[in-house]
Amino acid sequence: HPDVCSIGPTQRWLEYAAGLLSRNVLAGIHLNIGTSGYVLKEYATHAVRDYIVDQRNLRMGWDTRVRVFPILDAVLEISKTLEEGAWPRGELVFVEPWFLPRLNMPARFPALERPDIQNHKHVRKMLLAVEQSDRRLVSDGARIIGLTRDKPPEASIIVEFRGNYGFLKLDDELVASFSDGRYHATNRRANLVQVEEALLETDLDPADRHDLFQIITRIVQASRAGAHGAAIVVDLAEVPRYIPGQSLMDPLDLRSEPLLDLARSLAKVDGALHLGRDLKLHGFACLLDGHAVPGENRARGARFNSALRYSAEHDEVLIVVVSSDRPVSVIQGGVELTARCEWRPSKGCILNPPTLKEWLSGG
Repeated sequence: HPDVCSIGPTQRWLEYAAGLLSRNVLAGIHLNIGTSGYVLKEYATHAVRDYIVDQRNLRMGWDTRVRVFPILDAVLEISKTLEEGAWPRGELVFVEPWFLPRLNMPARFPALERPDIQNHKHVRKMLLAVEQSDRRLVSDGARIIGLTRDKPPEASIIVEFRGNYGFLKLDDELVASFSDGRYHATNRRANLVQVEEALLETDLDPADRHDLFQIITRIVQASRAGAHGAAIVVDLAEVPRYIPGQSLMDPLDLRSEPLLDLARSLAKVDGALHLGRDLKLHGFACLLDGHAVPGENRARGARFNSALRYSAEHDEVLIVVVSSDRPVSVIQGGVELTARCEWRPSKGCILNPPTLKEWLSGG
């Protein structure tokens, strides 16, 4: 799934859930089936730990000295610790002790003065030394050893603090994200599957289709990272239509990296970006208008509702709306393609489900 860091921790969670369910069913303890749900809610950290331990054992063998669960617990506590009102930023890498001599650490701390990773406030202060830099703190799993610019050795656990959230990696593999004191499977990227599917239905050249999707993705990710809203009108007509706003004498070819970077900045300006099927930016700060449509939602604001109205009245238009609070909506033909079903399942557990024969007969 495009929103998942790694399926490994999810597999470990499902394995534990299946084992727990089978034991309760075989033992006939129906009461435990209900209470097991509370156990599974708190099993996320253990699932991440199980996956990392399994992978490190495959890469290094069984004889490892780094204890993963205390590291995961410390990471969550550090991520919640503010320093002068600011969230932690920077990298912290946990290295197997016998690899430490290989690292070039200009700043190495004496053995008796190394901060303990469980001293969350102290480690949070140390992160200030690597914030907004290519340096990283190095730990042996128990204490902070020093600072380095070297690439972490094999089977290192890398933690990237990015403010009020962060990512946990094993070498180059993204394992999980963390925020609000919990680990999550999401990679915090926008799910643009609907955009990809809509582009597949066009007559665009496959190479242009791929490049256009990547351009849209890059702009959306920049808007989400900057926590500012944006709207992108993808005009699939042969001749780009006129949209009121700030026009450009020469459209910007977004296959050029500097011009794409400029487009990401222009997305901050109130209004919509106007992208053509020629992979060029034809305007920004564009105003979208139209008549009212049934799917409007006053709770979503003017950007979302304007996109609904405009797309309802113009064929061959796909609009991507990024809200400042991170949700991304894909709109076409006056309909939100990313809308969620409002069905809510009823709570409860059927302890004695009917047999297939009884169900078919209506019994």
